[in-house]
Amino acid sequence: MELQSISVVSKLFNISVRTLRYYEQIGLISSEKKSESAYRFYSEDTIKRIQQIIILRKLRIPLKQIAGILQDENIALAIEVFQQNLTDIDDEITALATIKNVIQLFIQRLSNENAGLQLLDDESLLEIVDSLTVSKINFKEDKTMEELNKANERLNKLSERDIRIVYLPPLTAAAYYCKDHSVGDMAEEAINSLSMKLIGQKPDIRRFNFLTHKTDSTVAGDGFELWVTVPDEMDIPAPFIKRQFYGGLYASYTIPCGAYDEWPLLKQWVLEQKDILTDWSCRSVPETTNEEWVLEEILNYHGLVTGNHPGGQQVDLLLPIKKI
Repeated sequence: MELQSISVVSKLFNISVRTLRYYEQIGLISSEKKSESAYRFYSEDTIKRIQQIIILRKLRIPLKQIAGILQDENIALAIEVFQQNLTDIDDEITALATIKNVIQLFIQRLSNENAGLQLLDDESLLEIVDSLTVSKINFKEDKTMEELNKANERLNKLSERDIRIVYLPPLTAAAYYCKDHSVGDMAEEAINSLSMKLIGQKPDIRRFNFLTHKTDSTVAGDGFELWVTVPDEMDIPAPFIKRQFYGGLYASYTIPCGAYDEWPLLKQWVLEQKDILTDWSCRSVPETTNEEWVLEEILNYHGLVTGNHPGGQQVDLLLPIKKI
């Protein structure tokens, strides 16, 4: 098989070019470059490795553990990780089953006592909960209220990356436009260099990716920009341009860096809401083309620039919305 370009591999697996570049950044994969091209190319062995990574990610295996599994084909570690994954899944199943059975119990009490929703006023609810803590609930696997509380704790842990509505304030940014991902490395070097110069005068520095997405895909379009916030009065050095961002409402979803395949989850959530809509109106000067532009903010960017980041880099996915 001939070497395949990063854009071809991106489309082959329906993952973003940025995800592939992140996998390379953390050492999961490697690429080659042809002398006549600035693009990254992948060999047949690397493409097979990418497929393995995608399969493991779909099984909810963290990237750090994937690196260990793929290193020297570590079978013992793979078995250990898979067993832990099964345990976590069993815990989630138990938690959901427990909540389901308690709700079924409420339905049964409401139906049998013909009391309507008055049964669920404060006193009645306390009475039900108290009765559950004294006696066993008649489930297939006798689960006490204490076990229910533990199940709730497990479910709460599953909600650490809940979608939320945020307001981004107006800001001024130095923007580096990239017509395609072949110049991504060059753009990153330029924006990192500018950020180092800014850090002393801009302690609240923020970093964004400004992307266009196809509605039905996780793959970003060809055009994108890298933003770093700057003082309003600053003269922007070439090849950057000054961009004035108006701000606005966004649906936000926090991911570990590299998990850009979770974009569809945020889009689907927004589509399911009754009080908000996606909003593709222009939010910056110079104006952008009439496409579906979205933002990604690299969190704790000040720490990344100064080397004081504790690790576990995270990104906020930001989808522009408006209230109905």
